[in-house]
Amino acid sequence: MFIYACTVWVFILLQKLRQSEPWLFWRQIVRPQLDTLKLDDEMKKERKAIALISGGLDSMLATKAVQEQGLHVEGINFYTGFCVEGHTHAIRKKDRAKAKRNNALWVAEQLGIKLHIIDIIEEYKNIVINPKHGYGAHLNPCLDCKVFMVSKAKEWITEHGFDFIVTGEVIGQRPMSQRKQTMPIVSKESGANDLLVRPLCAKLLPPSLPEREGWIDRESLYDFSGRSRKPQIALANEFKIKDYAQPAGGCCFLTDEHYSDKLADLWQSRGNKEYELDDIMLLKVGRHLRPRPNFKMIIAREDGEVNFLSGYRKSFTHMSPISHSGPLVLVDGDLSQDDIEFAASVTARYSQGRNAAKVDVRIVHQGAESVVTVIPMSAHEIAEEWHI
Repeated sequence: MFIYACTVWVFILLQKLRQSEPWLFWRQIVRPQLDTLKLDDEMKKERKAIALISGGLDSMLATKAVQEQGLHVEGINFYTGFCVEGHTHAIRKKDRAKAKRNNALWVAEQLGIKLHIIDIIEEYKNIVINPKHGYGAHLNPCLDCKVFMVSKAKEWITEHGFDFIVTGEVIGQRPMSQRKQTMPIVSKESGANDLLVRPLCAKLLPPSLPEREGWIDRESLYDFSGRSRKPQIALANEFKIKDYAQPAGGCCFLTDEHYSDKLADLWQSRGNKEYELDDIMLLKVGRHLRPRPNFKMIIAREDGEVNFLSGYRKSFTHMSPISHSGPLVLVDGDLSQDDIEFAASVTARYSQGRNAAKVDVRIVHQGAESVVTVIPMSAHEIAEEWHI
């Protein structure tokens, strides 16, 4: 009974306090002011964006456009293993005049932003092997790739307290992933929804949350569309950006016909679509021949490729001419003795002894070394269909 009486008394006291002048002063004067200050603080909060940086011109310009509005921007680059342009430039003589640089890092340096490089090689395999939206002209799963990378960026901003995502997409620029019909697919399936801002074509799309909330000025964004690069180049000049990667951007080998042919051959020979990083690196180097269904040859074309392929000798049967100058050759597959001698004759064809009566070829197979003397194959014996 005593507890009940105390409860009633406290309730009556609170009711009287609510009707008192101090309470009314708090409710009508102080609290609204505090709410206004809280709203002002929210509006003044420094908004932070993460920009997907590929190393190409578009992502560079999109990032710069947001920077110009005074926002804090950092970059994120996802390493799939299929984009290593500096690697191939360093190996081939014909590429030695090209800059030996990681373009994503270089772009971040030019823009003065921090770049987060994230290894997604293992996660990305499922995108390459089982793309929900299929492949493009070759083995490029561009739409699934964009959805995946934006979804990873969404995870990242949630974990790190950033507000929205920036990409360099332009409507109509790429036939698979950058069409007006596919833009909503990327936003929805990635989970980014209207936290995804595309500064280069924003005026052609519904306003994103950052635009509606006034975090960024929509009128200062752009309405680029189509495959012409002239608007981007003009904007680069306006931003005083003089040096950038090829305007078409990107460095994904999956968009390359010859590389895709090699990857398809790898999958077919193994009977599945699994791959490791070494597999996809080797596909970028050397002349690839499949003289017989059970084995493939990777033939170095110059000293740089010899040096690179030398690092893989212990993983493969390998051979090279010793009576004449010639290439290092890796042989991948289950080999009979006849296969080995056949491959040695092919190797001899690509040596300086191609016109000689005989060539001595050093072979290391399953750890055992031997030398065979073979007749070099003639040019017409190297069938066109062997070339991958």
